[in-house]
Amino acid sequence: MATLLDGIVQHSVTTPRIVASVLERPADNPTATVVFVHGNVSSSLFWQPTMLALDSSVRALAIDLRGFGDSETLPVDATRGVRDFSDDIASVLDALNIERASFVGWSMGGGVVMQFMLDYAERVDTVSFVSPVSPFGFGGTKGANGELLNPECSGTGGGGANPDFVAQLNAGDAADESPTSARMVFRTAYVADAAAHTEHEDLWVESMLTTATGEDNYPGDSVAVDAWPGFGPGGRGVLNTMTPNHFNVSAITELPTKPRVLWVRGLQDAIVSDASGFDLNFLGQLGVIPGWPGAEVAPPQPMIEQTRAVFEQYKANGGEYTELAWENCGHSAHLERPEEFVAALTAHLGAR
Repeated sequence: MATLLDGIVQHSVTTPRIVASVLERPADNPTATVVFVHGNVSSSLFWQPTMLALDSSVRALAIDLRGFGDSETLPVDATRGVRDFSDDIASVLDALNIERASFVGWSMGGGVVMQFMLDYAERVDTVSFVSPVSPFGFGGTKGANGELLNPECSGTGGGGANPDFVAQLNAGDAADESPTSARMVFRTAYVADAAAHTEHEDLWVESMLTTATGEDNYPGDSVAVDAWPGFGPGGRGVLNTMTPNHFNVSAITELPTKPRVLWVRGLQDAIVSDASGFDLNFLGQLGVIPGWPGAEVAPPQPMIEQTRAVFEQYKANGGEYTELAWENCGHSAHLERPEEFVAALTAHLGAR
Protein backbone atom coordinates (compact mmCIF):
# COMPACT_ATOMS: atom_id res chain seq x y z
CA MET A 1 0.00 0.00 0.00
CA ALA A 2 1.23 3.50 -0.83
CA THR A 3 1.57 5.26 2.51
CA LEU A 4 2.55 8.70 1.18
CA LEU A 5 -0.06 10.93 -0.37
CA ASP A 6 0.88 12.97 -3.46
CA GLY A 7 2.77 16.08 -2.41
CA ILE A 8 4.32 14.56 0.72
CA VAL A 9 8.00 13.62 0.85
CA GLN A 10 9.76 11.53 3.47
CA HIS A 11 13.20 12.15 4.99
CA SER A 12 15.40 10.12 7.28
CA VAL A 13 17.04 12.50 9.73
CA THR A 14 20.00 11.31 11.80
CA THR A 15 20.64 13.09 15.09
CA PRO A 16 22.78 12.26 18.13
CA ARG A 17 19.61 10.94 19.79
CA ILE A 18 17.67 9.13 17.07
CA VAL A 19 17.30 8.27 13.41
CA ALA A 20 13.90 9.81 12.77
CA SER A 21 11.45 9.65 9.90
CA VAL A 22 10.07 13.04 8.94
CA LEU A 23 7.27 13.75 6.49
CA GLU A 24 7.29 17.12 4.75
CA ARG A 25 4.95 19.17 2.60
CA PRO A 26 7.57 21.54 1.20
CA ALA A 27 7.08 25.26 0.63
CA ASP A 28 9.10 27.19 -1.96
CA ASN A 29 9.33 30.41 0.03
CA PRO A 30 8.08 29.47 3.47
CA THR A 31 6.67 32.18 5.71
CA ALA A 32 6.04 29.76 8.57
CA THR A 33 7.04 26.28 9.71
CA VAL A 34 4.54 24.00 11.42
CA VAL A 35 5.60 20.80 13.19
CA PHE A 36 2.94 18.12 13.70
CA VAL A 37 3.26 15.59 16.53
CA HIS A 38 1.13 12.44 16.38
CA GLY A 39 -0.52 10.58 19.23
CA ASN A 40 -0.20 7.13 20.71
CA VAL A 41 -0.67 4.07 18.46
CA SER A 42 -0.35 6.16 15.30
CA SER A 43 2.33 7.93 13.28
CA SER A 44 2.96 10.99 11.14
CA LEU A 45 0.90 9.39 8.36
CA PHE A 46 -2.25 10.67 10.09
CA TRP A 47 -1.23 14.28 9.46
CA GLN A 48 -0.88 14.12 5.68
CA PRO A 49 -4.30 15.51 4.64
CA THR A 50 -3.88 18.44 7.04
CA MET A 51 -0.37 19.18 5.79
CA LEU A 52 -1.52 19.14 2.17
CA ALA A 53 -4.46 21.45 2.89
CA LEU A 54 -2.37 24.23 4.43
CA ASP A 55 -1.43 27.30 2.44
CA SER A 56 1.52 26.73 0.10
CA SER A 57 3.57 29.29 2.06
CA VAL A 58 3.63 26.98 5.09
CA ARG A 59 6.41 24.42 5.46
CA ALA A 60 4.71 21.47 7.15
CA LEU A 61 6.68 18.75 8.93
CA ALA A 62 5.47 15.68 10.82
CA ILE A 63 7.92 13.67 12.93
CA ASP A 64 7.54 10.01 13.83
CA LEU A 65 8.21 9.57 17.54
CA ARG A 66 10.57 6.82 18.68
CA GLY A 67 8.95 3.41 18.29
CA PHE A 68 6.33 4.69 15.86
CA GLY A 69 6.14 4.97 12.09
CA ASP A 70 9.50 4.65 10.37
CA SER A 71 11.56 6.20 13.16
CA GLU A 72 14.10 4.17 15.07
CA THR A 73 12.70 1.94 17.80
CA LEU A 74 14.47 3.02 20.97
CA PRO A 75 13.49 2.38 24.59
CA VAL A 76 11.27 4.98 26.26
CA ASP A 77 12.35 6.08 29.75
CA ALA A 78 8.98 6.83 31.31
CA THR A 79 10.52 8.23 34.49
CA ARG A 80 11.21 11.32 32.34
CA GLY A 81 7.56 11.64 31.39
CA VAL A 82 7.40 12.37 27.67
CA ARG A 83 10.79 14.08 27.56
CA ASP A 84 12.38 11.32 25.47
CA PHE A 85 9.89 12.30 22.77
CA SER A 86 10.20 16.07 23.14
CA ASP A 87 14.01 15.92 23.29
CA ASP A 88 13.99 13.80 20.13
CA ILE A 89 11.92 16.46 18.38
CA ALA A 90 14.37 19.16 19.44
CA SER A 91 17.26 17.11 18.07
CA VAL A 92 15.46 16.66 14.73
CA LEU A 93 14.81 20.39 14.47
CA ASP A 94 18.48 21.03 15.22
CA ALA A 95 19.48 18.68 12.40
CA LEU A 96 17.11 20.49 10.04
CA ASN A 97 18.37 23.94 11.15
CA ILE A 98 14.92 24.97 12.34
CA GLU A 99 15.20 27.40 15.23
CA ARG A 100 11.51 28.19 15.76
CA ALA A 101 8.21 26.76 14.62
CA SER A 102 4.55 26.43 15.45
CA PHE A 103 3.52 23.06 16.88
CA VAL A 104 0.39 20.94 16.57
CA GLY A 105 -0.03 17.97 18.93
CA TRP A 106 -2.71 15.29 18.89
CA SER A 107 -3.64 13.25 21.98
CA MET A 108 -0.36 12.06 23.56
CA GLY A 109 1.35 14.37 21.07
CA GLY A 110 -0.40 17.26 22.79
CA GLY A 111 1.36 16.31 26.00
CA VAL A 112 4.65 16.12 24.11
CA VAL A 113 4.09 19.64 22.77
CA MET A 114 3.30 20.95 26.28
CA GLN A 115 6.56 19.40 27.51
CA PHE A 116 8.37 20.99 24.58
CA MET A 117 6.88 24.36 25.59
CA LEU A 118 8.39 23.95 29.06
CA ASP A 119 11.84 22.82 27.95
CA TYR A 120 12.28 24.75 24.69
CA ALA A 121 10.10 27.83 25.13
CA GLU A 122 12.30 29.97 22.91
CA ARG A 123 11.61 27.69 19.93
CA VAL A 124 7.80 27.93 20.01
CA ASP A 125 5.71 30.41 18.01
CA THR A 126 2.18 29.05 18.50
CA VAL A 127 0.71 25.79 19.76
CA SER A 128 -2.40 23.88 18.72
CA PHE A 129 -3.87 20.82 20.40
CA VAL A 130 -6.25 18.17 19.10
CA SER A 131 -7.83 16.19 21.96
CA PRO A 132 -4.70 16.50 24.13
CA VAL A 133 -3.99 14.37 27.16
CA SER A 134 -4.73 16.23 30.39
CA PRO A 135 -1.79 18.31 31.65
CA PHE A 136 -1.92 16.06 34.73
CA GLY A 137 -1.56 12.84 32.75
CA PHE A 138 -3.92 9.98 31.95
CA GLY A 139 -5.76 8.49 34.92
CA GLY A 140 -5.10 8.51 38.64
CA THR A 141 -6.16 12.07 39.49
CA LYS A 142 -9.30 13.93 40.52
CA GLY A 143 -10.56 17.48 40.50
CA ALA A 144 -9.64 20.41 38.30
CA ASN A 145 -6.17 20.67 39.83
CA GLY A 146 -5.14 17.06 39.23
CA GLU A 147 -4.98 15.82 42.82
CA LEU A 148 -3.48 12.31 43.07
CA LEU A 149 -5.92 9.61 44.08
CA ASN A 150 -3.16 7.63 45.78
CA PRO A 151 0.63 7.67 45.72
CA GLU A 152 0.76 4.32 43.91
CA CYS A 153 -1.12 5.79 40.91
CA SER A 154 -3.06 2.55 40.77
CA GLY A 155 -4.82 1.66 37.55
CA THR A 156 -2.56 3.78 35.35
CA GLY A 157 0.26 2.99 32.95
CA GLY A 158 1.37 -0.09 31.10
CA GLY A 159 -0.83 -2.53 32.97
CA GLY A 160 -3.96 -0.84 31.65
CA ALA A 161 -3.49 -1.85 28.02
CA ASN A 162 -5.73 -4.55 26.59
CA PRO A 163 -3.40 -7.54 26.05
CA ASP A 164 -5.43 -8.70 23.06
CA PHE A 165 -4.97 -5.31 21.40
CA VAL A 166 -1.21 -5.44 22.04
CA ALA A 167 -1.11 -8.92 20.51
CA GLN A 168 -3.02 -7.65 17.48
CA LEU A 169 -0.53 -4.81 17.02
CA ASN A 170 2.33 -7.27 17.30
CA ALA A 171 0.73 -9.53 14.69
CA GLY A 172 0.40 -6.63 12.27
CA ASP A 173 -2.62 -7.97 10.38
CA ALA A 174 -4.21 -5.00 8.65
CA ALA A 175 -7.14 -7.07 7.39
CA ASP A 176 -8.23 -8.24 10.85
CA GLU A 177 -11.63 -6.90 11.92
CA SER A 178 -11.91 -8.64 15.28
CA PRO A 179 -13.03 -6.43 18.21
CA THR A 180 -9.49 -5.70 19.45
CA SER A 181 -7.87 -5.26 16.03
CA ALA A 182 -6.32 -1.94 15.03
CA ARG A 183 -9.06 -1.46 12.44
CA MET A 184 -11.88 -1.89 14.93
CA VAL A 185 -10.17 0.27 17.54
CA PHE A 186 -9.88 3.02 14.92
CA ARG A 187 -13.55 2.67 14.08
CA THR A 188 -14.79 2.62 17.65
CA ALA A 189 -12.36 4.95 19.44
CA TYR A 190 -10.56 7.26 17.03
CA VAL A 191 -13.59 8.67 15.20
CA ALA A 192 -17.23 9.22 16.11
CA ASP A 193 -18.66 8.00 12.80
CA ALA A 194 -16.42 5.43 11.14
CA ALA A 195 -18.72 5.10 8.12
CA ALA A 196 -17.94 8.69 7.20
CA HIS A 197 -14.18 8.15 7.24
CA THR A 198 -13.46 5.20 5.01
CA GLU A 199 -11.39 6.92 2.28
CA HIS A 200 -8.05 6.54 4.05
CA GLU A 201 -8.95 3.90 6.63
CA ASP A 202 -6.38 1.43 5.29
CA LEU A 203 -3.71 4.11 5.68
CA TRP A 204 -4.72 4.88 9.26
CA VAL A 205 -4.64 1.18 10.16
CA GLU A 206 -1.23 0.82 8.54
CA SER A 207 -0.04 3.74 10.65
CA MET A 208 -1.36 2.20 13.86
CA LEU A 209 0.37 -1.09 13.10
CA THR A 210 3.79 0.59 13.01
CA THR A 211 3.64 0.84 16.82
CA ALA A 212 6.56 -1.01 18.42
CA THR A 213 5.34 -3.27 21.22
CA GLY A 214 7.00 -4.43 24.44
CA GLU A 215 7.91 -3.20 27.89
CA ASP A 216 10.27 -0.56 26.49
CA ASN A 217 7.68 0.78 24.04
CA TYR A 218 3.92 0.19 23.89
CA PRO A 219 2.44 -0.37 26.37
CA GLY A 220 5.31 -0.50 28.88
CA ASP A 221 5.77 -2.33 32.16
CA SER A 222 3.75 -2.31 35.37
CA VAL A 223 4.14 -3.11 39.06
CA ALA A 224 1.83 -4.81 41.54
CA VAL A 225 0.22 -2.49 44.11
CA ASP A 226 -2.28 -2.97 46.92
CA ALA A 227 -4.85 -0.46 45.68
CA TRP A 228 -7.55 -1.44 43.17
CA PRO A 229 -7.20 -2.70 40.46
CA GLY A 230 -3.89 -4.15 41.67
CA PHE A 231 -1.28 -2.57 39.39
CA GLY A 232 0.51 0.71 39.00
CA PRO A 233 2.94 2.27 36.55
CA GLY A 234 6.40 0.96 35.87
CA GLY A 235 9.25 3.11 34.63
CA ARG A 236 9.42 1.98 31.01
CA GLY A 237 7.33 2.34 27.92
CA VAL A 238 4.75 4.62 26.37
CA LEU A 239 1.74 4.42 28.69
CA ASN A 240 3.91 5.07 31.73
CA THR A 241 5.11 8.37 30.24
CA MET A 242 1.65 9.81 30.92
CA THR A 243 1.04 8.54 34.46
CA PRO A 244 0.67 11.29 37.07
CA ASN A 245 3.80 10.29 38.97
CA HIS A 246 5.86 10.89 35.81
CA PHE A 247 3.92 13.53 33.89
CA ASN A 248 2.71 16.98 34.90
CA VAL A 249 2.99 19.87 32.45
CA SER A 250 0.64 22.26 34.24
CA ALA A 251 3.60 24.61 34.76
CA ILE A 252 3.00 25.97 31.25
CA THR A 253 0.86 28.50 33.12
CA GLU A 254 4.06 30.02 34.53
CA LEU A 255 5.97 30.45 31.27
CA PRO A 256 7.32 34.03 31.01
CA THR A 257 6.38 34.13 27.32
CA LYS A 258 3.18 32.35 26.42
CA PRO A 259 2.50 31.30 22.84
CA ARG A 260 -1.12 31.45 21.66
CA VAL A 261 -3.02 28.21 22.28
CA LEU A 262 -5.69 26.61 20.09
CA TRP A 263 -7.56 23.67 21.66
CA VAL A 264 -9.79 21.60 19.38
CA ARG A 265 -11.75 18.62 20.62
CA GLY A 266 -14.70 16.45 19.68
CA LEU A 267 -17.71 16.19 21.94
CA GLN A 268 -17.95 12.46 21.19
CA ASP A 269 -14.31 11.74 22.07
CA ALA A 270 -14.10 8.20 23.49
CA ILE A 271 -10.50 8.51 24.67
CA VAL A 272 -9.93 11.97 26.18
CA SER A 273 -13.07 13.04 28.02
CA ASP A 274 -14.59 13.27 31.48
CA ALA A 275 -16.13 9.85 30.78
CA SER A 276 -13.30 8.12 28.95
CA GLY A 277 -13.72 4.52 27.87
CA PHE A 278 -9.97 4.14 28.50
CA ASP A 279 -10.06 5.36 32.12
CA LEU A 280 -10.16 2.23 34.30
CA ASN A 281 -11.98 4.10 37.05
CA PHE A 282 -14.76 5.01 34.63
CA LEU A 283 -14.92 1.41 33.43
CA GLY A 284 -15.07 0.29 37.05
CA GLN A 285 -17.93 2.69 37.69
CA LEU A 286 -19.77 1.13 34.74
CA GLY A 287 -19.18 -2.36 36.16
CA VAL A 288 -16.95 -3.39 33.25
CA ILE A 289 -14.05 -4.04 35.64
CA PRO A 290 -15.10 -5.77 38.87
CA GLY A 291 -14.25 -4.65 42.37
CA TRP A 292 -14.40 -0.89 41.82
CA PRO A 293 -14.08 0.69 45.29
CA GLY A 294 -16.42 3.62 44.58
CA ALA A 295 -16.28 7.26 43.58
CA GLU A 296 -14.80 8.42 46.89
CA VAL A 297 -11.71 6.29 46.30
CA ALA A 298 -11.47 5.92 42.53
CA PRO A 299 -13.50 8.54 40.64
CA PRO A 300 -13.15 8.89 36.87
CA GLN A 301 -10.66 11.53 35.82
CA PRO A 302 -12.21 14.86 34.72
CA MET A 303 -9.83 15.25 31.78
CA ILE A 304 -11.60 18.12 30.02
CA GLU A 305 -12.17 19.99 33.27
CA GLN A 306 -8.47 19.68 34.10
CA THR A 307 -7.28 20.88 30.72
CA ARG A 308 -9.66 23.84 30.77
CA ALA A 309 -8.54 24.77 34.29
CA VAL A 310 -4.90 24.86 33.21
CA PHE A 311 -5.70 26.90 30.10
CA GLU A 312 -7.83 29.30 32.14
CA GLN A 313 -4.90 29.83 34.52
CA TYR A 314 -2.66 30.26 31.46
CA LYS A 315 -5.03 33.01 30.32
CA ALA A 316 -5.21 34.58 33.78
CA ASN A 317 -1.40 34.75 33.78
CA GLY A 318 -1.32 36.67 30.51
CA GLY A 319 -1.67 33.94 27.88
CA GLU A 320 -4.34 33.47 25.22
CA TYR A 321 -6.31 30.37 24.32
CA THR A 322 -9.23 29.42 22.12
CA GLU A 323 -11.35 26.31 22.72
CA LEU A 324 -13.34 24.73 19.89
CA ALA A 325 -15.61 21.81 20.82
CA TRP A 326 -17.34 20.16 17.87
CA GLU A 327 -20.45 18.01 17.64
CA ASN A 328 -20.37 14.77 15.65
CA CYS A 329 -16.64 14.56 16.24
CA GLY A 330 -14.57 12.12 18.25
CA HIS A 331 -10.87 11.93 19.05
CA SER A 332 -9.56 13.03 15.65
CA ALA A 333 -10.88 16.46 14.68
CA HIS A 334 -8.26 16.87 11.95
CA LEU A 335 -9.67 13.77 10.22
CA GLU A 336 -13.34 14.17 11.08
CA ARG A 337 -13.77 17.90 10.43
CA PRO A 338 -10.83 18.55 8.09
CA GLU A 339 -12.02 21.78 6.45
CA GLU A 340 -13.01 23.38 9.74
CA PHE A 341 -9.78 22.24 11.36
CA VAL A 342 -7.55 23.65 8.65
CA ALA A 343 -9.51 26.92 8.71
CA ALA A 344 -9.13 27.18 12.49
CA LEU A 345 -5.44 26.30 12.37
CA THR A 346 -4.78 28.77 9.54
CA ALA A 347 -6.54 31.56 11.44
CA HIS A 348 -4.59 30.67 14.58
CA LEU A 349 -1.25 30.71 12.75
CA GLY A 350 -2.00 34.08 11.18
CA ALA A 351 -3.43 35.85 14.24
CA ARG A 352 -1.43 38.70 15.65
